[in-house]
Amino acid sequence: MIGKISGRLEYRAGDHVLIDVRGVGYIVYVSDRTMATLPANGEALALFTDLLVREDNLQLFGFTTLLEKEWHRLLMGVQGIGAKASMAILGTLGADGVSRAIALGDINAVKAAKGVGPKTAQRVVLELKDKAPAVMAMGGTMAAAQGDVVAEVEVIETPVGEAAPPTSAAAQSEALSALGNLGYAPADASMAVAQAAGETPDADTPDLIRAALKLLAPKG
Repeated sequence: MIGKISGRLEYRAGDHVLIDVRGVGYIVYVSDRTMATLPANGEALALFTDLLVREDNLQLFGFTTLLEKEWHRLLMGVQGIGAKASMAILGTLGADGVSRAIALGDINAVKAAKGVGPKTAQRVVLELKDKAPAVMAMGGTMAAAQGDVVAEVEVIETPVGEAAPPTSAAAQSEALSALGNLGYAPADASMAVAQAAGETPDADTPDLIRAALKLLAPKG
């Protein structure tokens, strides 16, 4: 299994890039969102990868973060979702957007991806909703575990001229952990954190926890 590619970006096409690794060229398929963040041809590039094995073909798919790669793996496990549909969903929503959409049961957000119909989107949300809390919580631990890898990939996550992604995955995972320690069910906690992250995009961990607690408070 090839889990990571580090080399020089040789060229890019519509849906894939060629990365030169010490004289060996690897074709890696990426989402539209990832493609927009890549450096210029000839510059250094590092991507986490997932290898799809078929009888007549081997394909590498590339991701800027392990969180994105994990969502790709889970999406591929849903009936009716192939690699193309998974990359379309991630390209439309991003890893954090997928986390929020699934945690909140937002079928409309998922079906906004090209080639994903309402029934398939509903299946994605229903089959993965219980897994959203664990994946969202992985954000912080992944960042810590990646170490130097983060420094390599971090520079290509945000296109030049654009703001940094709202509410970091680390803040969301820490908020999830805090709510879990307070006794809230994982599904309820993930839904509240996802909604709070969407409503307060600049929130740090304490603010995110407070906002989620307000959402979880009994109404009336």
